[in-house]
Amino acid sequence: MSLQELETQLRPVFLAALAGDAAAYRLFLDTISVRLRGYLRQMLVRAGRPEASEAEDVLQETLLALHLSRHTYDASSPVTAWAHAIARYKLVDHLRRSGRHVSALPLEDEAHQLAGPSESVAAEARLDLARAMAALPERTRRLVDRVKLQGATVAEAAQAMGMSETAAKVAIHRGLQAMAKVLSKRRAGP
Repeated sequence: MSLQELETQLRPVFLAALAGDAAAYRLFLDTISVRLRGYLRQMLVRAGRPEASEAEDVLQETLLALHLSRHTYDASSPVTAWAHAIARYKLVDHLRRSGRHVSALPLEDEAHQLAGPSESVAAEARLDLARAMAALPERTRRLVDRVKLQGATVAEAAQAMGMSETAAKVAIHRGLQAMAKVLSKRRAGP
């Protein structure tokens, strides 16, 4: 997907999110995360820092900054450029904190902005998600799928599963913790 197509897709979604649409906000974060992850990995590799976990750390900092700065977004500006600028600032901050000179970060052109992940990275991410989901008990897997992947509310998922909302929240929380453990073991290697 080109940068212009991404902008055309994401701008109305982000504007809906700013208006309070929680599902639109989740969609925006999911979509921009994939694009920013690819950009951050690519820039870290170009700066001599190929560790995938490092890109994930910067991505999490970026997503938090996007969330905390969402009120600063100028609706007349491209949302992808706004998100990219925040990601770049977080990347520069990360490199400075880790003792790298920012000059190690190559200047980029538009072709590198929000570069999408390669097919192998996307396939690897899908496989990681499938492995992490497979490690969950059936009921928890169904809850996580409904709420975190399909965008249902916790109340809707709890009702569909015949359980209380509190029990569903606990199950989802524990399921996400279990998934994180599976994924961290995968990143640490055999």
